[in-house]
This record gives sequence, C-alpha cells and structure tokens, in this order.
Amino acid sequence: MDVFARSTGLASDEPPRRYLWTDAYAVCNYLGLYAATGDTRELERARALVDQVHRVLGRHRPDDPRTGWISGLDEEEGARHPTAGGLRIGKAEPERGPGEPFEPHREWDRDGQYYHYLTRWMHALDGVSRATGERAYHRWAVELAKTAHAAFVVPAGAGDGGRMVWKMSIDLTRPLVPSMGAHDPLDGLVTLSALAASGPDDGKPALDREIGELANMCRSLRWVTDDPLGIGGLLMDTFEVARLLSADRRMVTPGGTAPGEWFASLLDQSADSLAAWLATDPLALQAGARLPFRELGLAIGLAGMRRLADTGGNGPLPARLERLAERADLADRIVLFWLDTSHRGVTWTDHLDINRVMLASALAPEGILAV
Repeated sequence: MDVFARSTGLASDEPPRRYLWTDAYAVCNYLGLYAATGDTRELERARALVDQVHRVLGRHRPDDPRTGWISGLDEEEGARHPTAGGLRIGKAEPERGPGEPFEPHREWDRDGQYYHYLTRWMHALDGVSRATGERAYHRWAVELAKTAHAAFVVPAGAGDGGRMVWKMSIDLTRPLVPSMGAHDPLDGLVTLSALAASGPDDGKPALDREIGELANMCRSLRWVTDDPLGIGGLLMDTFEVARLLSADRRMVTPGGTAPGEWFASLLDQSADSLAAWLATDPLALQAGARLPFRELGLAIGLAGMRRLADTGGNGPLPARLERLAERADLADRIVLFWLDTSHRGVTWTDHLDINRVMLASALAPEGILAV
C-alpha cells in the first residue's frame, strides 16, 4: 500500500492516477491498517485518498471541453457535495461521444460511470465515517446512492420489477451500455441497506424508496456466476447480509422473503457459483492465462466465509456455511500464487495498481470486510 500511494500520486509528486474501483479497496485497506496498528498515518492516508478521488473523479477529465464538477455545481457547492454527480470510473480513454458507434472492445477502456464501482465507493465512504466519527463521509455516501439510483435504475413497468443500466455517461445523461450488470441490483440493495443501518437515528437521509425498488428488482433474479470476481462480490454481499442480520437490523428483502431464508439462498447460490468456476480447473492454468485481480476478488470473498464459519455464522446454517468455508483453502492458494513474483508477468503488470491493492486486501481482508 505504500508503493501504491507513491506510484499513483497519493504520497508523492507523481501526477494523480485515480481509478474508482482500486481506490475504494485502497481506502478500506488503509482503514484496516489503522484499526490493526493504531497508526493515525494510515487513517490520514485514507482521508487524503478520498479527497483526491473526489477532486479528480468528481470533476471532468483534463481532455474534456467541459470543466468543473461533473454534477454541474459551482466550485463551492461542488466541494461540499463532491458525489452529487456521481464519480467517473477513471478509464484511460474519454467516454464514447453521442454520435460515435458502439465498439465493445473499446468500451472497456473508455470512461463513464459504473454502478458497481459507485457502490464500492459508498462502502468505503461509510467506513471512513465510522472510523473518524465525521458524518460528512456518510452524507456523501447517501448522496451518491441517491444520484446513482436515479441515473442507473429503469423504473418498473407492467409485470416487471425494473432493471438497471450497466454503464452511464460521465454526466449521467445517457446510457453507454444499456444491458444490466450481473449483480448490480444485489450490490445496490445490500450497500444501501448497510448505509441505512449506519445512519444517525435522527434526521438521516431516507433511502427507503431506493431500497424498496432494488428489493423489488431482485425478486426475480438469480446470482449464480462462474466469474471469480463476480463470485467474490457475491460472497462479500452475503457476508454483509450476515453482518446486518447478526446486528438485528431490519432488512427489506426481495419479495418479502424471510431474512434467514434469503441469506440461505445467497449462500447456496455462492456455493453453486464456486462449483461452476472450479469445474474448469482454473487454478491449473499458467499465470499468463489468469487475471490476478479477478482471482484475488474471490479470495477476499472466501475470507468472509471463513470469518462467518469461525464465528458460528448467522443462525442454524452450519451445513451451508461449511460448503463454502471448507473451500477457503482456495483463498490461500490464490494469494500464495500471486505472492510468487515469478508469476507476475503481463497479466500482473498490465493491471498493476488494481492487482497490488487487491492482493493487499486478500492478505488483510479485515479492512474491506469490516469497515
């Protein structure tokens, strides 16, 4: 994390190189280091990273004719509400213009906004709020939740629960990829539920409408995937649901399902997803055919299941937890593989920042899981 801070301009004179997904994990890593060591420098680094992300990704790109905050607010108001317009991804290329044709192979490298990146940032902001006791970070997370929901959610029509857009333009005025991300509604439901639970008892901004709409959308969806990063995210969402239930937080669940039943379903779908991925024997592949950050995302999610199993989980679900916890050894195998510098070829260096940060998260997952 020290190398990351220096190389990306957080703790050096290097030009800031900000990327929202990576930075969300990095903030949580610094919070985890602060909690483990008591070293206030780690907390200040988390604060500094939040500030830099807002000043870089909350504003238009240097190569964009537009300037200022992407929310359209003036300088003073934009600084008070840095997430009011969402946050850019931080991709290398400018976003696709209104008249440009859609090119799938280029869209991955073009800027815009992703919902699942925004939910990660909400989680990070809420963690900073709890670590510092400063409610501004929580308020920014809630403002971001409301902005993202209004932009990405297509309201329900007759006979359906609505859907979401996967990628929006920087100013949130037009979809860049209109299809729906595999887990975006679930990420939203879980993250916004956690935000609502951590808000102050009096005067907190309500998220009831957004949570209700996301729960309705999730009602007819399933989450099974064979993508390791997707499985890791599903496991992290499952871990967060367990944490909310163990704290006796009231949760709005899809279709009004009993909370314990919903949690059990998430465990089952996580286990099915892991089995689908393992069926291809992916860990037998050479390093050049593997993407480190995707596997490390899975390792982080599995660490959450290990923690749940060690603490007895949530309610009478030992068999379901054991299905996942007994495969927690996969997390160790993944981490050890990528700690070996002989495996760090092109797939490591091509995504250096995200690989570094997510390896740190997998080594010490208390930050990303517990903030």
